[in-house]
Amino acid sequence: MRSIWNGAISFGLVSIPIKLVNATESHSISFRQVHAEDNGRIRYRKFCELEDREVTQSEIGKGYEDADGTIVPITDEDLSHLPIPTARTIEIVAFVPADRIDPLQMESAYYLAASGAPAAKPYTLLREALKRSNKVAIAKYALRGRERLGMLRVVGDAIAMHGLLWPDEVRAPEGVAPDVDVTVRDKELDLADALMDTLGEVDLKDLHDEYREALEEVIAAKAAGETPPEAPSPAPGGKVLDLMAALEKSVRAAKESRGEEAEVTPLPSKKATAKKTATSKKTAAKKTAAKKTASKTATSKKTTAKKTTPKKTAPRKRPA
Repeated sequence: MRSIWNGAISFGLVSIPIKLVNATESHSISFRQVHAEDNGRIRYRKFCELEDREVTQSEIGKGYEDADGTIVPITDEDLSHLPIPTARTIEIVAFVPADRIDPLQMESAYYLAASGAPAAKPYTLLREALKRSNKVAIAKYALRGRERLGMLRVVGDAIAMHGLLWPDEVRAPEGVAPDVDVTVRDKELDLADALMDTLGEVDLKDLHDEYREALEEVIAAKAAGETPPEAPSPAPGGKVLDLMAALEKSVRAAKESRGEEAEVTPLPSKKATAKKTATSKKTAAKKTAAKKTASKTATSKKTTAKKTTPKKTAPRKRPA
């Protein structure tokens, strides 16, 4: 891999010569701008406004435009001799737990390669120290005309560095969250957890760029003079009226896509619940009425029995 920056890591009084190489690469398909009528290439040419002529890349330098329009020339040598320690050094300033770094700050990724045999020992020392501490190193470095913040961590047997935004470059999420009161029920959270568990079981290595693959098919078809494949019909849109039903269907679809049995315990709908409640109330009312009727009947029978049973009278005494 080609290095894009050469310097050293400053680890206290230890200096580690390193090379900075890109840790990521883009596989995106790039397009050229063309004249729509005849497909002629559209090219940008750079002209010097004082001499009114086209200039080559080797003739182009950097300059800072002052408030009054004056151009102050800045050379690469000026940038390489800036009066800061990070001009050619990745200066480690702290070691912190990894969860202290907000992922919103991460913007780029590099590998730090040991530069030459003398760098092997201190490089390995820093790598093993990071491993044992379970921490990441926070560093400052200068690249592409500005001082930056970085985070060093261990990836396999290498040290990687993530370029970080400065804390004041990350916006606060004010006005982003819904400004209405919403109540989430436990049953809804249970279904959301089930969906998360199902979708979470995936190997990230299996994910790929389907957009790029589809675009390659379109380019290949047009290059061969064929009709590009048609896009699939979009899924029917609309508002989600029943969140519970949508969650249940999502869990079922996720499990079916993995060949699992889609056993989702259906939750009763509002209509079914209302109907069940009404039925229960009617049944209870019937039972209560039946009890009252039975009670009245029993009371009536007792009263009738009392009336029809003759009273026992004492025997009369005969006269002597």
